[in-house]
Amino acid sequence: MSVSAHLFSYRQFWAKRFGTAPVLPMTREEMDALGWDSCDIILVTGDAYIDHPSFGMALIGRLLESQGFRVGIISQPDWNDKEAFMALGKPNLFFGITAGNMDSMVNRYTSDKKIRSNDAYTADGAAGKRPDRSVIVYAQRAREAFKGVPVIIGGIEASLRRIAHYDYWSEKVRRSVLPDSKADMLLFGNAERAIVELAHRLAAGEAIAEIRDILGTGFMTQTIPGHYTIINSTDVDKPGRVESHIDPYQAEPGCDTKPEITTSSIVKFQKKPAKLDRKHTVIRLPTYDQVVSDEVTYAHTSRVFHQETNPGNARALVQQHGKRFVWLNPPPVPLDTDEFDRLFEFPYTRQPHPSYGQAKMPAYEMIRFSVNIMRGCFGGCTFCSITEHEGRIIQSRSEDSVIQEIETIRDNVPGFTGHISDLGGPTANMYTLTCKSKKIESSCRRLSCVFPGICENLNTDHKPLISLYRRARSLQGIKKIFIASGLRYDLAVESPEYVKELVTHHVGGYLKIAPEHTEQGPLSKMMKPGIGTYDRFKEMFEKYSALAGKEQYLIPYFISAHPGTTDEDMLNLALWLKKNKFRPDQVQAFLPTPLAIASAMYHTGKNPLKKVSQDSEGVDTVSSPKQRKLHKAFLRYHAAENWPILREALKKMGRSDLIGNGKRHLVPNWQPSESKSGKQTQTKKKSYFANHKTAVMPASRTAKTKAFNKPRKNKP
Repeated sequence: MSVSAHLFSYRQFWAKRFGTAPVLPMTREEMDALGWDSCDIILVTGDAYIDHPSFGMALIGRLLESQGFRVGIISQPDWNDKEAFMALGKPNLFFGITAGNMDSMVNRYTSDKKIRSNDAYTADGAAGKRPDRSVIVYAQRAREAFKGVPVIIGGIEASLRRIAHYDYWSEKVRRSVLPDSKADMLLFGNAERAIVELAHRLAAGEAIAEIRDILGTGFMTQTIPGHYTIINSTDVDKPGRVESHIDPYQAEPGCDTKPEITTSSIVKFQKKPAKLDRKHTVIRLPTYDQVVSDEVTYAHTSRVFHQETNPGNARALVQQHGKRFVWLNPPPVPLDTDEFDRLFEFPYTRQPHPSYGQAKMPAYEMIRFSVNIMRGCFGGCTFCSITEHEGRIIQSRSEDSVIQEIETIRDNVPGFTGHISDLGGPTANMYTLTCKSKKIESSCRRLSCVFPGICENLNTDHKPLISLYRRARSLQGIKKIFIASGLRYDLAVESPEYVKELVTHHVGGYLKIAPEHTEQGPLSKMMKPGIGTYDRFKEMFEKYSALAGKEQYLIPYFISAHPGTTDEDMLNLALWLKKNKFRPDQVQAFLPTPLAIASAMYHTGKNPLKKVSQDSEGVDTVSSPKQRKLHKAFLRYHAAENWPILREALKKMGRSDLIGNGKRHLVPNWQPSESKSGKQTQTKKKSYFANHKTAVMPASRTAKTKAFNKPRKNKP
């Protein structure tokens, strides 16, 4: 396995002599203006091209440019025409393919599989500018455009589909994206190290088929190298007896040999040595055919996969797909502070490409004046894809680097009024929080550092973040700095000083947090803290708001239909919402994204957080459209259109006592009638709900509810 060099230690490619592009070119005319006869690398993305470090193609493109390569961008091409992929000519080294900042299926479809009417990553929010499963389609068109040019796939869509995975939209287990896209290599996670090393090695004349040792990469192979020790996934985690499935752990099959069918228990592939060399060990996962046919085995595979995500101790993984194998090298080594800082020092214009003119970019408008201070998340929420993509180890920028970017925004970005919309990342308050011991960190296999409780080896000191806040808001020309990223309130309560700092200076009237649920059943499957931790934070929030002389409100978010949730759980949550005077407008229904642990629960009805077998713990899943609609209705108990389905459910649950017009009731026993305009009109005396204030805000503030009803920025 290659040793990870410093990101900026490579000798720059000869094309550095052309200098830095004002903006990475998207047309041959722009290339001509730069004096280029060709591009060394062409990046194809499903997003509009915005030259800002929050957008993956801009960051990767500018990084490769800093290494001396000429980088072109093909943004949202016509996927039905290979000519669109020939717009910049033939790349000298490779095509880099990504769906964009979001998974294309999540981008296009709601959790109810309805087509969205807009796309936040497209000019003027226009929908329909990218295909479903963009990585597969773009990779195939690029291959057709220029045969023989290496095709490299990456980004979150490729990351989350790197092995066989349950696909919510087709309701089946799909193959790894590698064989479907016919790509030469897949880069998973934050791929800066991998793509820089790959580019330099290809430029030095190595063939793509010979490059097999870069961390954070995957590829297809006919054979498993002989110098690797192969161990079974069952040696890593015994699944118990598995009935009637393909046994992948028999003698090594040849290229033309199909695995045999067996009804016996899984047997070991070979005897495991007393001590293994991790760098030359590969874990053989159950085959694609096996995880398709056996849900217990799928859950077991998910469990083993997530145990091999720590760069300090992860081993290579291999999974057979037909006659070939998907090979995944261990995850990449996280960037150090200096490397991470330098990613934000490139000459970004921090604006959309000039070709878009005056078109509005919704995603850009959201992050235009925000600053990313960290990446990664050790929370381990089972429904979230951040950990699968960015990893659990926190990478933080230096305080000086963050301050420099704020000054750049202040001095150079048009329209800046003195307000920084966010200092954050995947989470608001994991900045600089890491394991107290590098040795422990490199050997740990916990899926979360904060569940079921905060690990005693975790540094929870928020002082560096407090220092950053204070220095940032003291800058000349900065009027206000808001914190909009998701807050881990279970960490925040460990630092009252941080909560005071946050509440006093960085809340704009409302603070969004995500308890996700109130009941222990679903919370235990989410790996989220109990509602008591929320209560502790709420008490601190209100205390410090009062001390600051401010009227501020907590806006909690909740998920409906998550695995492990019963109808009774949702009823109890609705009663909690009513008791605490919350009336959510927009709500989030669970969406099973590829590779997420909760998605494995949804598909298999098993709990991969524990050892998996036929008799292991089952998980209640909410899959029928009617039950998903009911769970969503409980969150919006106050909406008249939900009252009929809630009344029906309450009667079936034996809770008719909650139907009526009093304050103790959840829904009224009457229904508004439809007016000629199609709007509901009230035909009965106003109920308690009609006079009830939105959330806990006074009536004078209800007009501002749109500000906190936007979807959460960091949810996948």
